Amino acid sequence: MFMTTVSSLSRADGARRRSVVLAVCCLSVFMAGLDTTIVNVTLPSIQRSLHASVSGLQWTIDAYTLVIACLLMLSGSLADRFGHRRVFQIGLATFLLGSLACSLAPSLGWLIASRGLQAIGGSMLNPVAMSIIANTFTDRAGRAKAIGMWGSVAGLSLASGPVLGGLLVSGIGWRSIFWINVPVALIHDRAHTTIRARVTGGAAPAA
Repeated sequence: MFMTTVSSLSRADGARRRSVVLAVCCLSVFMAGLDTTIVNVTLPSIQRSLHASVSGLQWTIDAYTLVIACLLMLSGSLADRFGHRRVFQIGLATFLLGSLACSLAPSLGWLIASRGLQAIGGSMLNPVAMSIIANTFTDRAGRAKAIGMWGSVAGLSLASGPVLGGLLVSGIGWRSIFWINVPVALIHDRAHTTIRARVTGGAAPAA
């Protein structure tokens, strides 16, 4: 009876840990995907505020997408070499720093450079999240469901960008589209800390 209860509690704790892992991974892809499209609707406001040219506005988008595309494979390799937890944490901190820098940008050049910094952090989140999901959900059915949910959140983030961006720009201003990453990143970090507290020994793939 006692052993059965302990076994049930252990399975329940494992299920909760896997749910938190999946939530963290979904948050990471949501943040990275959201910033791919949310800037599009703010370009007129950015142009008026920073007196930007059309080509300069294009670079505020391209600096993010190009850097992410170029660094995805490298970030995945670094995670395999130095640890998923470490690269994931560095990516989250870099993304948050880039978002803050974007929100404070006094010029177009500053904004473009900050978008590049954001992208460096974003490139460390997505491939690492996929590896974490694969390592955490070991059974085939659970892994398929987790990856499906992760992919759904990725699509939702791209679709949500213009809608959320339009609401924020019309209500607060273009800088607010970068402020929204701060509370999301803090929730993300809190959930990540919860995972780390529950993982013991070498079972680090969840982090």
